[in-house]
Amino acid sequence: MLGETIAAIGTALGEAGIGIVRLSGDNALEIIKRVFVPLDRARFEHGIGYHLYYGHILEPDVQTIVDEVLVSIMRSPHSYTGEDVVEINCHGGVVAQQIILNLVLSSGARLALPGEFTKRAFINGRLDLAQAEAIIDLIRAKTSLSAASAVEQLRGRLSTAIQECRNILLGVLAHIEAGIDFPEDDIVLNEDTVFMAELENVRVQLQGILSTAERGKILRDGLNTAIVGQPNVGKSSLLNALLREEKAIVTDIPGTTRDVLAEYISVRGIPLKLMDTAGIRDTVDSIEKIGIERALGALRSADLVLFVIEAGRNLSARERELLLAIPQDSLIIVINKIDVAEPMELDFDVPVYFISALKNEGIAQLEDGIVNLATGRSWGESPIVSNTRHISTIEKAAGRVNEAIYLISSGVPLDLVSIDIRAAHQFLGEISGETVSEDLLDEIFSRFCIGK
Repeated sequence: MLGETIAAIGTALGEAGIGIVRLSGDNALEIIKRVFVPLDRARFEHGIGYHLYYGHILEPDVQTIVDEVLVSIMRSPHSYTGEDVVEINCHGGVVAQQIILNLVLSSGARLALPGEFTKRAFINGRLDLAQAEAIIDLIRAKTSLSAASAVEQLRGRLSTAIQECRNILLGVLAHIEAGIDFPEDDIVLNEDTVFMAELENVRVQLQGILSTAERGKILRDGLNTAIVGQPNVGKSSLLNALLREEKAIVTDIPGTTRDVLAEYISVRGIPLKLMDTAGIRDTVDSIEKIGIERALGALRSADLVLFVIEAGRNLSARERELLLAIPQDSLIIVINKIDVAEPMELDFDVPVYFISALKNEGIAQLEDGIVNLATGRSWGESPIVSNTRHISTIEKAAGRVNEAIYLISSGVPLDLVSIDIRAAHQFLGEISGETVSEDLLDEIFSRFCIGK
């Protein structure tokens, strides 16, 4: 399939100022010449790369103008895919883009599969697999921090760290296998301390990467954040204050919120799915009971709980019971309404923030607390890993490195230890794509949109 010229719309369908139809493959330049009439024909015939050519797309059979466009040419191997690439910059809109796509398809291209442009970039050595997967993370990024994390991976930070570990393992393997295969050369195989030091270096590096997985998940997927508490403590007011808009209904009537209201926000670059829940109390109202059950469900599934308490009164037995049931490392207590009552002291060893949601007092400090809890106060030096496949594969590699260290310390012959070292090397190769199967490649790139 490589060499076939593929085409797809590279921008989201809908009304927009610009739309892009993209081609890549051996015949990309020939196909564009069949449908594009440039203003400067002589200059266009040379097909100089990294230039824009102004002109019109014509229907070849009837010579009818379809659109006024700019065509860009990027020649192999200096293009996104490593092949000849042509991009037609047309007016945005469903009809214009679709007509142009149909024209290039009827002129010899075929419709690209999901992610096929990026897959070709990987196959042609323009990107490794980790960098290719970073592209989909960048496209789907919810906040500036998650986008920055994806860009770091796209620039090769994770790939560099993984390759360093692979090189160390390969060096150990080469030494062991040389001693086994060429005993006449008197290669010393009793350098256990040297091998242990090399493997320990890899183990520390892999554990450092894995230690970022939780923070990576937060940046990639966000935190499910439940706002809970008794009725009328100001949960909906807090939601509105964090959203900077009046989304939730706020009244003095207890039980106003009957269901879980979910909204997405970014707090200092951390994506949060905020869930405003029904006030938790004993009630005979059947509809309110359902809302309370859903509130308890949101509480159980939350990554972060903002437990709202009204200033100026003591904790109820029900509040204390709930607070004790919530994991302390995912709990923030919010004392609300400090503008009308004095805040009280609490005997819980968790972060406590004093706010007035209605007057927007203390909200900035609460946001700082959310970020501190979410990120563990430090991003560390290791590249952040957020991809579930990467995490699982690195865990497998780290497990085999740990096993190799144990076997060496137990006096097991090094030729047997090399089995685990080779397996770790193989697993890490799956991150960069050097040892990945075709089926896995197809599954990974199928998650991409058509045109990328």
